[in-house]
Amino acid sequence: MNLRHFLMAILVAALATGHAQPGALHSRIGESVTSPDGAITVTCMGKKQNFNWNDKATHDDAINSPKSVNFHPDGTRFYVNSLEGCKTVVYDARTLERLKVIDHHFTANKKGVTWSEPSGYYKFTHYEGGENRAFDGKPVESAFSHDGRYLWVPYYRRSFDINAQDPSAIAIIDTKGDSIVRMMETGPLPKMVACSHDGKHIAVTHWGNNTVGIIDISSPDMAQWHHLPPVVVERQLELNFSLTSSVNRDSNSGLTLRGTVFTPDDKYLLVGMMSGGAIAVIDVEKGEYLGRINSAGNVRHLIIKDKYLYASNNSAGIVRRVLIDKVLEGIANREGKNINVGQWETCQVGTGARTIEASPSGRWVFAACNTVSKLYVIDTHTMKVAASINVDSYPVGLDISVDGSLVAVTSQGIKGSGGNAVNLYKIEYADQAEAEAGARLMEEREKRIAAADTTAQQQAANGAACSTGSCPFSWFKAHPWLTGLIAAAVVAAILLLVRRRKKK
Repeated sequence: MNLRHFLMAILVAALATGHAQPGALHSRIGESVTSPDGAITVTCMGKKQNFNWNDKATHDDAINSPKSVNFHPDGTRFYVNSLEGCKTVVYDARTLERLKVIDHHFTANKKGVTWSEPSGYYKFTHYEGGENRAFDGKPVESAFSHDGRYLWVPYYRRSFDINAQDPSAIAIIDTKGDSIVRMMETGPLPKMVACSHDGKHIAVTHWGNNTVGIIDISSPDMAQWHHLPPVVVERQLELNFSLTSSVNRDSNSGLTLRGTVFTPDDKYLLVGMMSGGAIAVIDVEKGEYLGRINSAGNVRHLIIKDKYLYASNNSAGIVRRVLIDKVLEGIANREGKNINVGQWETCQVGTGARTIEASPSGRWVFAACNTVSKLYVIDTHTMKVAASINVDSYPVGLDISVDGSLVAVTSQGIKGSGGNAVNLYKIEYADQAEAEAGARLMEEREKRIAAADTTAQQQAANGAACSTGSCPFSWFKAHPWLTGLIAAAVVAAILLLVRRRKKK
């Protein structure tokens, strides 16, 4: 065989395998595991991948370094952020049909989408006129607000900012049409985003410089949403990296702030420090960093479910929890910046514990474990592993549907190895209480949406009536000067009556 034929043989062999990744681990559709007590069963029911072209049933070229996944609160679909693809991909939650691809490409001078007014807090110091440059946004995490109406998607960086040291941005997607309706600036290298329970604030955690951005979204008018002063956690980093050569910003970012969650009363914001071995505590109303919970370990992700704060510890492969009341008590009794919350309960899972989420009842916690390429299930009654199942190599993102019946996991890959896959798992519970808890959450959400719709309709009706002059105050709005004179006359008459009564 000559050299030409030899090279052709290699090419044919590569094409025959559809460029499947050598040595990578992959889940198998139909694979199932059940806990020893039969309480929970997890089954891989489908996937989307971009590593094997020949598997046309699962291949999707929109999947490119999938970082995170979020189920819509109505349970009908889920959103996957393809970091390197600069896209958010929308799938039907039951059929895995691709419904929409939302592109994060922006032309120069901010054309094509409405941007909020600059806050003055986030200024370009390395790229002159950076706010008006064309760029691709690299979507990282996401969070819903307004009971699922809007999805907030921060960008790891703007594509021209190779070392993520100038302001990035966050896209606001209207899920009614699955399109970007507004853009806002952020600090450098935002990763995590969270919405307060009362729907008044969005928190954006800036991995890049030890700061947390807080956005006021309390107004019903989107144009009035605005940034509050960013909160510095311990010390803000001075960023001055190369403009031509890339550096590793995963290891050059100070405390590497990550997991972010509001306490149930929305008074405090808790932020994990992956490199600080602690959890930062921020007073939301005051916009002030209060101190750190030092006993939390290498925190990657935080959730609060029922009575507990749960944290995933990435390097150790541990999921731990502490009573949220102990957290609040520790904050109230803090000594300087030190906050003591007492002893944590721990559960050893696989190394590289990344995103965690809880089932509707809180009985089960699911963990995406990166280095072992598995999905773990923790029984919170015992804080022990109940089951684990294979996931495509290097999972990072995870979410559970509101009713608890589905779990989606994104496998991003590491340095070109593995990943480029999204796995969907069916969850079956032996205890009927789980299904009842899921149904209750869905019912509560529908009631909130109905109440919000009624309020919006009433406000719209009032506005329409006033615009035609039929509402009680329309005449006064149309004649402001006369309204002022009448008000002055009424005040004068009241004062005159008061004086007469005093004389009597």
